[in-house]
Amino acid sequence: MVKRELYLEKIYNFMGKNLIKIITGMRRCGKSYLFKLIIHELKKRGTKDEDILLIDLELPTYNHIKTREQLDEIVVPFIESHENKVYLFFDEIQNVKEWEVSINSYYKLENTDIYITGSNSKLMSAEFATLLTGRYVNIELYPFSFNEFLDYKQELNHPPSITNELNSDLENFFEEYQKYGGIPLTISSQHDKELVLNGIYSSIILNDIVERYEIRNVGLFNRIVKYIIENTGNLISANAVYKYLKHEKLRITKPTIYNYLEYLENAYLIAKASKEDIAGKKEIIGSEKYYLLDTGFYKSQLEEKQRNIDHILENIIFIELKRHGYKITIGKVNDYEIDFICKKNNQKIYIQVTYLLENDETIEREFRPLLMIKDNYPKYVLSMDRTVQPQNGIKHMNIIDFLKNFNHDEIF
Repeated sequence: MVKRELYLEKIYNFMGKNLIKIITGMRRCGKSYLFKLIIHELKKRGTKDEDILLIDLELPTYNHIKTREQLDEIVVPFIESHENKVYLFFDEIQNVKEWEVSINSYYKLENTDIYITGSNSKLMSAEFATLLTGRYVNIELYPFSFNEFLDYKQELNHPPSITNELNSDLENFFEEYQKYGGIPLTISSQHDKELVLNGIYSSIILNDIVERYEIRNVGLFNRIVKYIIENTGNLISANAVYKYLKHEKLRITKPTIYNYLEYLENAYLIAKASKEDIAGKKEIIGSEKYYLLDTGFYKSQLEEKQRNIDHILENIIFIELKRHGYKITIGKVNDYEIDFICKKNNQKIYIQVTYLLENDETIEREFRPLLMIKDNYPKYVLSMDRTVQPQNGIKHMNIIDFLKNFNHDEIF
């Protein structure tokens, strides 16, 4: 079993405490599997099977439940039949209308410990946040990290699906991870990985965005999504999207573009990093970068010639930093850009990501901005080079080595 220790450690801190544990993330990123790991841990700690209720609202047994009244018909008798603590698990709870009212009522009973999952930020809506102020903790779940990907491949006993004779096995595994991402269902599929990715992508777009927000011009919305994916790693803004669409003779308002970008974030398809002026220590409004939460969608949504290896590697590092709880901004120092400024627990690190340091010009481009920063926080250049070349206190690391050693923040 892939242990997903990064998330379990967070959950263990709240297990048995009077807080609702909310696990959010994109479709198929492993939320149901994480429930199994939590239940396994509860049983190890002595919880009996009969004290656990797991309701997966996408399974035939429970997918008839559409209202809170129907949910109560199952849950309330279960709670009332137990004097001791019961553990309630609700998978994809957003499928139930007014679910938050029922969850709040279960929470008020003394003998409940509640865990819920959902595929979009409807779980964190303003109404729910108001209803449960101070009563919940939210844990965001991401697709598998590279280390989890390797563990899962070993568990499946699957060799790398890409076999480049010039690469080591580890490098071939990483090339597969880079191309197809870390969604468990994609990893376990030995054939038609792109078909699997297309299915997941379509579910996110149609179910979590188009249907939920009642988007009428689906074609225009898809053009915007494609533009965002094509420009991953580039600084863009709603105004830039507006100008692009205007050039394509497509009519849309800027507020609608802002809404669409928010919908994509809410569905955990993309994540945003704003730009920061290092000298002025302030955010630069209206200039962001967007990254996919699974890099496999580049492979499934873009032609080969449209994919930028530097930006895909940058995306992988961005998501790894997000997994570990870093607040990430894009740095500006004079006229130069720094890929990531990463902040956590009053600490800071600076990171540049590139494919290869193949010549003096590339080395100058990657190291110079970091050399212009005068503080003493760690500075890294990450690339796929097998031989590292640190300079003037700036560390240079192979990307695979960086990801392999990133468990529990050991890298820093």
